[in-house]
Amino acid sequence: MGQIKVESCEIEGLKVITPTVHGDSRGYFMESYNYNDFKEAGIDQVFVQDNQSASKRGVLRGLHFQINYPQDKLVRVLNGEVYDVAVDLREGSPTFGKHFGVLLSEENKKQFFIPKGFAHGFLVLSEYAVFAYKCTDFYHANDEGGLMYNDPEIGIEWPIPEGMDLIMSDKDGKWGTLAEYKRERGL
Repeated sequence: MGQIKVESCEIEGLKVITPTVHGDSRGYFMESYNYNDFKEAGIDQVFVQDNQSASKRGVLRGLHFQINYPQDKLVRVLNGEVYDVAVDLREGSPTFGKHFGVLLSEENKKQFFIPKGFAHGFLVLSEYAVFAYKCTDFYHANDEGGLMYNDPEIGIEWPIPEGMDLIMSDKDGKWGTLAEYKRERGL
């Protein structure tokens, strides 16, 4: 692989990508995405939409997924630092309901590939963060799903520093549990 190093995670399908960074006294250059390198790494996707968000310290977004129009996502941080999490919701997967988290930052320049069938969320750890991601399907507002960020069955250990107040949207504070998700789908 030319300009990236790809690490598989303990949950099949998830991948952490570290780009090759070329730096000198002027700054740095890196390829944030090269179809050929990603295809060689087994990530042969056609991305149709790029999204970007900015958030302040303590913002927790997620855990989100699209119900009928699932998306593969390639996520990264342009500024700041976040703890990024994916939860396996693929029916029949041996790791269904399990999660994996990774620190993404402006410093480490890592990216996280999250295939279809996962819920996704992140917590902003820096004073400010700019988060960017590519998707393989378009966003459909009436197709949103989500899970409670602190569902004990999932057991995410968010790295919430002492004294940090979480900031969430109203809908993110109202998502259901994994048990409710399973009941709704007859799993």
